Amino acid sequence: MEVKVYNIHGEDTGKTLQLPDEIFGIEPNEHAMYLDVKRYLAAQRQGTHKAKERGEVAGSTRKIKRQKGTGTARAGSIKNPLFRGGGRVFGPRPRDYRIKLNKKLKQLARKSALSYMMQEGKIKVVEDFAMDQPKTKEMVKILDRLQVGGQKAMWVVGDVDSNMYLSVRNLPNVYVVRGADLNTYVILNGGNLLITEKGLAQIEEILKK
Repeated sequence: MEVKVYNIHGEDTGKTLQLPDEIFGIEPNEHAMYLDVKRYLAAQRQGTHKAKERGEVAGSTRKIKRQKGTGTARAGSIKNPLFRGGGRVFGPRPRDYRIKLNKKLKQLARKSALSYMMQEGKIKVVEDFAMDQPKTKEMVKILDRLQVGGQKAMWVVGDVDSNMYLSVRNLPNVYVVRGADLNTYVILNGGNLLITEKGLAQIEEILKK
């Protein structure tokens, strides 16, 4: 699959790159993408939630009233879940939400996500560049020239330098990530993917293994 390479002025440099079909040209596997996104989001959960059950709340364990003759239901403890201040029935407990997926499935999911974004016309290859200083206004101009101004966009680079990071930090819905750190969720949630040549090399190196 052949794609054009643009510069930061939005101009066609005349160069073309051959993208591997096994990464950018496969039939997207929706179920694999679903599983990998689910795995990623589950891993973001702390799992530290905890509610006290009747054996953990403060209170006396004495029988609060006699068993019979009161005209009401029997009650053995003030910590009964039916009473205000009592314990909770089957409350949440700390747990690990992480899901394990096979390496090949995660590879397939990332390839499917990249192929899907390519089919949607959301991928543009940009030649490598460096910013001399952090300049948000300059980054806005670059995005406008690349016809993604005001849209959700993600720079996929080889190495995130501080000037570039600081330039996009104050822009809503504009992010920067290393090609080696891409995952299915980030790809699908990135909007327009602006991939530099070094970022593309990292993607190919990881997904061709």
